[in-house]
Amino acid sequence: MLEVLTLAVFFWLLFKGIGLALKLTWGAAKIFAGILMAIALPLLVLCLVFAGGILLLLPLALAGIAVGILKICV
Repeated sequence: MLEVLTLAVFFWLLFKGIGLALKLTWGAAKIFAGILMAIALPLLVLCLVFAGGILLLLPLALAGIAVGILKICV
């Protein structure tokens, strides 16, 4: 009977340990993704500007200016 109780406690601790490992991994992945996004997004904008992406950003800027002017007028 003691052996069955010991096995039950062992498996319970095993599942708790796996759950904790998954939570820690998920938290670390979110932190890593946040840091990567904070670094990659400005770098992407700079690369677009320097690699001829200004031609892609120009229509978006013009549309934004037009929306801004319309909001001021209305």
